[in-house]
Amino acid sequence: MNITLIAGARPNFMKIAPIIEAIEKAKVSGKDIDYRLVHTGQHYDKAMSGSFFEQLNIPEPHVNLECGGGSQAEQTAAIMVAFEKELMANPCDYVVVVGDVTSTMACAIVAKKLHTKVAHVEGGIRSWDIEMPEEINRLVTDSITDVFFTTSETANTNLRNSGVAEDKIVFVGNTMIDTLLKHQKNFVAPLLWNSEGLLPKEYYVMTLHRPSNVDDAEQMRSIFEVIENSLKGSKVIFPVHPRTRKNMELFGIQPNNVVMADPMGYFEFNYLVKYAKGVVTDSGGITEETTVMGVPCITMRNSTERPETCDIGTNELVGTNPHDLAIALEKLQSGNWKTGSIPPLWDGNTAERIVSYLVFNV
Repeated sequence: MNITLIAGARPNFMKIAPIIEAIEKAKVSGKDIDYRLVHTGQHYDKAMSGSFFEQLNIPEPHVNLECGGGSQAEQTAAIMVAFEKELMANPCDYVVVVGDVTSTMACAIVAKKLHTKVAHVEGGIRSWDIEMPEEINRLVTDSITDVFFTTSETANTNLRNSGVAEDKIVFVGNTMIDTLLKHQKNFVAPLLWNSEGLLPKEYYVMTLHRPSNVDDAEQMRSIFEVIENSLKGSKVIFPVHPRTRKNMELFGIQPNNVVMADPMGYFEFNYLVKYAKGVVTDSGGITEETTVMGVPCITMRNSTERPETCDIGTNELVGTNPHDLAIALEKLQSGNWKTGSIPPLWDGNTAERIVSYLVFNV
């Protein structure tokens, strides 16, 4: 059993690390499985990707397709052209894609056109917002996937409702949580912890990068006004996505109680999240991590592909209206936030279940 494992962007790296480790363990125990790691280069900035390979002990990729930059269409085309050559030169039994980035969709399409089976880790998740590029990537990928490794019963239901046969759906849990649980002991305070005089549960963490929040000057300005007015006396640590920083400079936004920082490594960022009083974000993956760590999370989006973080976990979806953000922050500060619990199979053993299935069932 030879698989090609695709990594393209920062969210992928936390998901592939435990799969690689599980494959290596299976090989040592005599199982017939090997892998080739293909990095598409979709994220090529050292701060946004390189440190993740180092911290999570991900081996050097067998190849880097170096397809960073360009528009959505240009990047998709570049990945498809490069990966077609790679897969033809190095055929395999399965191409394993993770998540919902451009690389996920592009490599899945190439694999199927070359008559190679596709396994999708995180198959079946849906936001039902077709304006999200990630939703298009999910829909296209899942329409041609052979085996779906799912994170939740909601994802299973989504797939069944779309006509996927039961024997193609394999409920395994969440590989990103495998990484989180394994590395919690390695979390380390970033340099700003001491320089800003941070104390556990006395500060907030914020991340914003989606166009609905950062591309309109008035929207972004209103968000920061709410942050400043609602969280007076509290510091808000804001690791800033390069695109968000560019827009803040363009709009002349300089919030008072927000500590702007460069993108952080996995260990440093999750240390901040673990000890924060709460998190404000428009990311998806962070809501999973806050759920497992029991940290209140406010998500500024109108939809989420991870409803279990709201139904079971510590996350609340408040939409993009800054007024609703203010209400949520008031609730959080009052101590009335829900406790939450951990979704089924988010136990740190997901990658082993995936590899076991690949070894014994395909």
